[in-house]
Amino acid sequence: MARVVKVFRTLRNHWKKSTLAVCVLSYGGYWLYGKHCESVVRREACQIAREFGRQQIAPHEGLKKATVILNPAASNGKANSLFEKNAAPILHLAGVEITVVKTDYEGQAKKLLELMELTDMLIVAGGDGTLQEVVTGLLRRPDQASETFSNTPIGFIPLGSNNSLSPSLHFLSDDKVKNITSATLSILKGETVPLDVLQIKGEKEQPVFALVGLRWGAFRDVAARISKYWYLGPLKANAAHWLHTLKEWPLVRDVSIFYLAPTPRPPDLPSQKPARPNLLRRIVCRLKNYWNPPVKVEEPEKWEEQQLSTLELYIQTHNKNPVERRINDSLLICAEPNNFTVGEFIAQKDPTVFTENHMELEASACRIKLPEGASGFYSIDNEEYEAMPVEISLLPRKLRFFISTERREQHHTTTAV
Repeated sequence: MARVVKVFRTLRNHWKKSTLAVCVLSYGGYWLYGKHCESVVRREACQIAREFGRQQIAPHEGLKKATVILNPAASNGKANSLFEKNAAPILHLAGVEITVVKTDYEGQAKKLLELMELTDMLIVAGGDGTLQEVVTGLLRRPDQASETFSNTPIGFIPLGSNNSLSPSLHFLSDDKVKNITSATLSILKGETVPLDVLQIKGEKEQPVFALVGLRWGAFRDVAARISKYWYLGPLKANAAHWLHTLKEWPLVRDVSIFYLAPTPRPPDLPSQKPARPNLLRRIVCRLKNYWNPPVKVEEPEKWEEQQLSTLELYIQTHNKNPVERRINDSLLICAEPNNFTVGEFIAQKDPTVFTENHMELEASACRIKLPEGASGFYSIDNEEYEAMPVEISLLPRKLRFFISTERREQHHTTTAV
């Protein structure tokens, strides 16, 4: 008992050192527990991957080949380590022959994809910027219209600071290791979903392609500056909004939108090819088309104009729920109202969620015409581009991406409700 009293007396007499020791030990224990949980997640994922690797393949079949486009600069330079620890072992255990191509500078992925050889699957390990470069490079290829490349499945392993497409394909949590391993396992399971792509073309530049959308306005400008106020902690977003109103108010922007009506979605092709007609029937059809060829009547495009005065303009795809069965193939044009007060602007926590009274319309294509003297930047899949007049076209169900079974089922449940 005397020894216990002596220990408490020592702790009381040296309370500063005792407090520091408790804090250090608590943080150390929390850090070790986190490492242990990450190790458990990796072990469980590797056990699942090992079952895929034990599956037998036919003698004439080879190993699946995957080309990985890895951006080592993602996640503040930690992407390479994250991939090697959490994704590469899973792919190796599953028997996938991977070729890792690391990018050295911004824009290199576009050039690499233009020269890429045919592969069984394409894996993008990075963030929004890397994914957009890969999609742009892939769709700029001269042979991009061929079924060979358009049907090549693409896997997305979220390693970047911004991973806008991940919520559509996988369940996300605060555990980055779990997000990476679940995304890698969804690639092994092989379930895919078609995604729409936006083709954004300026007057002079080559087209840029996006999977999420294009944003232009005050909220986009503020989002680009929030990281500068990192020292304000949880108040940095509110501070960025407030300081932006001091520089300029009101933040309303005028823009002209020309758009085409959405087109009906064609019926899905049958999974099995129909039986080929007999020779006599084919000869009769060819002669009929030769002597009486069908006349194609091309109707002129009817562009409609919409004058907008808005705080934020957002043109996006329907890829938030890629399994939803829609009547029309369309992109979505959203515009915030122009009657925001300063308080409402500062209190807007998530600029990607529009207010209830925003304008919304569907179109198959649109053109953005900015007023003279307008400046600023677009945010295309969270990548910054100079604002200019552009034409945006929808490429419906252009690319196929791997999706987790659980996420697909949840999308179906949401659609049914």
